[in-house]
Amino acid sequence: MELSIIIVNYKTEELTSNCIDSIIKSNTKGLNYEIILVDNASEDGSIEAIEKQFPTIIIIKNNENLGFSKANNIGIKASQGEYILLLNSDTIVDLNTLKGAMAFIKDHKHIGALGCKVLLPSGKLDPACKRSFPTPLNGLYHSLNLDTAFPESTRFGAYNLTYVDENKTCAIDCIMGAFMLVPRRVIDQVGMLDEDFFMYGEDVDWCYRIKQAGYQIMYYPEMRIFHHKKASGIGKRNPKVIAAFYDSMTIFYNKHYQNKYNRLTRWCVISGTTMMKKMALVKNNRRK
Repeated sequence: MELSIIIVNYKTEELTSNCIDSIIKSNTKGLNYEIILVDNASEDGSIEAIEKQFPTIIIIKNNENLGFSKANNIGIKASQGEYILLLNSDTIVDLNTLKGAMAFIKDHKHIGALGCKVLLPSGKLDPACKRSFPTPLNGLYHSLNLDTAFPESTRFGAYNLTYVDENKTCAIDCIMGAFMLVPRRVIDQVGMLDEDFFMYGEDVDWCYRIKQAGYQIMYYPEMRIFHHKKASGIGKRNPKVIAAFYDSMTIFYNKHYQNKYNRLTRWCVISGTTMMKKMALVKNNRRK
């Protein structure tokens, strides 16, 4: 088995079905792969419908919503592939993406994780598909929208590497979990996703650990996917999802940066993150 594709489903029947369909219809001639779908206790009939539509894929049904990291780890443990692809359920794989990504990573043994160009429904780049590790300073610039105001600035645009050509193949700090191709030998060395991250931040943490192990994180825009990014839609969201987003920042900081910065910086980061979390929850509560 060359490739194991891990997809997590949670009440997204249409999106997940479209994602799987795009894989099946893509150019996979000569590629030995498996699709493992991990359902986080959707309880809405979605997994049963998908199971009926795609009887040949491997389906794992959890009894509760275990979160993104733990569900992916369950899929990885059940997989047989030499390479593991984490793929979001709200993505569409372009025709040659799987074969192209596999060919590239096989030719470059120094790559620990490979990402591709990720396009939003508008056709614009999802900026999170190529970024730096979130430091207190570039995180501050990003929260103040200075990267949007000065996208060509290497100082203000560091968070999402806005100054880097989106069509240039390059080594970066971090790619996104929506499409993350990792050799199994790398996972065996650095470990699987950190399950302290319920959702959000686990991809950043994984890239950090992979890079610390001496591998490169590569952005490969020759291949692409389309990302619906359902969670960013307008309207009220699940407060637990919002909380998980901001909590992931604190988890990452405490894990990797606690001894790297002084106490004042840590206080500013934790206090600022807590404040943004409260503001986001209040704003969400006012939505209809």
